[in-house]
Amino acid sequence: MIARTTTICVTTLVAILAVTAFGIALGEYPLAVRQLPELLFGGGTRLDRHIFLDLRLPRAVIGCLAGACLAMAGALTQTISRNPLATPDFIGVTAGASAGAVAVIVFGGGSYAVTGTLTALGIPAAALIGGLLAAGAVYGLSWRNGVDGYRLILIGVGAAAVLTAITSWLLVVASINNAAQAVVWLAGSLNSRTWDQALPLTVLAVVLLPFSVLLPRVLRVTQLGDDVATALGVRVQATRLGSLGLAVGLTAAAVAAAGPVAFVALVVPQIMLRLTRGSRPPLLASALGGALLVQSADLIGRSLFAWEIPVGLVTAVLGAPYLIWLLVRRK
Repeated sequence: MIARTTTICVTTLVAILAVTAFGIALGEYPLAVRQLPELLFGGGTRLDRHIFLDLRLPRAVIGCLAGACLAMAGALTQTISRNPLATPDFIGVTAGASAGAVAVIVFGGGSYAVTGTLTALGIPAAALIGGLLAAGAVYGLSWRNGVDGYRLILIGVGAAAVLTAITSWLLVVASINNAAQAVVWLAGSLNSRTWDQALPLTVLAVVLLPFSVLLPRVLRVTQLGDDVATALGVRVQATRLGSLGLAVGLTAAAVAAAGPVAFVALVVPQIMLRLTRGSRPPLLASALGGALLVQSADLIGRSLFAWEIPVGLVTAVLGAPYLIWLLVRRK
């Protein structure tokens, strides 16, 4: 199984590089794929470097890292709950992060460096705080001498509905310009992304993703059941709480940079689980698969239509049929 997982990870990584390079080269001002390494190290014309380094590379970085963070978060939540529906989208984390970020957009004009009691934190910090508060509330309400996966999902769905209503209220009271900006952001989009959004996401991803990759051994034991894991010396509830905290951080980082890109956290871990034929969603393979899905969805949204389709709408079209199939299959 290790050899199969390694092969899938390497193949997915090669596909990510290919899709990313093609996506960077594509545009109204086309670039040749062969000249991208030269531009990366300071070669080429000034205009080519500006288009590559300032306009298209940040978008590609955000697409890869946001997809990886969302898929990793989905793999973590599905593993600790032993339920394929337990993703940040369904347990209220994404809705909480979205509410926090929309509050900054509405009251602070969407800037990453605005002033004021709320907006001084900026969009990334507000999304992180919103996701943490939502996750804490759902986890606390789900606790009954432990946390059951189905109870976590049901309470999470209710919390997500409340937070979505708060987000809708924020859009109602916002000015027209801020509301329009928030609506575009809520669709999940990589359009007009710059290093202002890419750098905070990169920092959080560099910190959180390695911690997540170190968890497989402990998570593997928890799949045997709470009683067996406890007998083997694993602190089950502490492991779940720590894994949920990592998932919240990863989700908030992705949502702050790219908006709530739908269904990545749900679909990718289950696809990689079936490809690797393991007992639980593979963390590293899921992260790579998430990066590939978001990059591919962004390329589809930019190239197959006369106007640009937000990446979140493309992933929703791809992920919604899978959700229906999963619900029907599990009765």
